[in-house]
Amino acid sequence: MNDLFSVKNKVIVITGGTGVLGGGIATYLAQEGAKVVILARNKEKGNQLVERITKEGGDALYLYCDVLDREVLESNKAEIIAKYGTIDVLLNAAGGNMPGATIPPDKTFFDVDMEAFGKVVDLNLLGTVLPTQVFAAVMAEKKVGVIVNFSSESSLRPLTRVMGYGAAKAAINNYTQYMATEMAVKYGKGVRVNAIAPGFFLTEQNRTLLTNLDGTLTDRAKTIIAHTPFGCFGEPEDLYGTIQYLISDASKFVTGTVAVVDGGFDAFSI
Repeated sequence: MNDLFSVKNKVIVITGGTGVLGGGIATYLAQEGAKVVILARNKEKGNQLVERITKEGGDALYLYCDVLDREVLESNKAEIIAKYGTIDVLLNAAGGNMPGATIPPDKTFFDVDMEAFGKVVDLNLLGTVLPTQVFAAVMAEKKVGVIVNFSSESSLRPLTRVMGYGAAKAAINNYTQYMATEMAVKYGKGVRVNAIAPGFFLTEQNRTLLTNLDGTLTDRAKTIIAHTPFGCFGEPEDLYGTIQYLISDASKFVTGTVAVVDGGFDAFSI
C-alpha cells in the first residue's frame, strides 16, 4: 500500500475546529486515521463534534480555546502533549469578520469602525501567529511538522466591502512565506509552512452577505457565482484533498505556497 498521502496516527491540531469548514476537515481527517484535536470557543459544538467522530471510530479531543490568549493556548498544548505525546500538524483555521469592519452599500471607507477593524485583524492575523508560536515549538524541537494557515480569496483580490478581513488575510499570505523560510532555515526541511485560500463557501460567518432571510441568493452572491467558472459555491469536502496533500508526505518539498481552492474565481476574466 502506498502511504504517500497518509495522515494515519498524525496528531493534528485545528483551531476554529467547530466551524463549517474546520469541523468538516476535522471529521474527514479523523476518518483517515488521524488523531484530531479540535480547538474552539463553543464547548457545546466541540463536544458534539467529538462525540460524532468517536462514534464513527475516530480519535478526537475537544479543548476550549481562545486563539488570542497565550495562557489558554499553553494550557491546550500541555493537555495535548499529555494525551498524545506530540503535535505533528497545525491547521490555523480560526478567523472571521464582523459588521463594523465591513462596508455596507450605504456606507463608505470613512465609516469603518476602527476598533472593529483592529479586532478583525487581531483575530485573523494574531490568531494565527500566537497558536503557531505555542504549538510549532513542538515541531521545531523535533524538526518535523506541518503548518497550514487559512487564507482567503479576499487575500488575492481586494473584494468590495470586506476591507478588514481582506487586509488580514493578505497579511496571512506574507506571513506564510516568511514562516516557511524561517522554519526551514533554522529547523530544517522537515518543518513546512503553507496556506490554503478557499474561494466562496457558505459558512455562518458570510451567510448574511450571501443569502437573504428566505435563503435566496443576495445580489453579491449572484455576482460571485457569475464570476466563478464552476458556477457554484464550494462545499467543505472540496477542501479535504488539498489539506491532505499539504499535510502528508505527498507535498514534502512544498513550502511557502498558497493553494487556491476557488472553482476558478481567481482565474476568471470576461
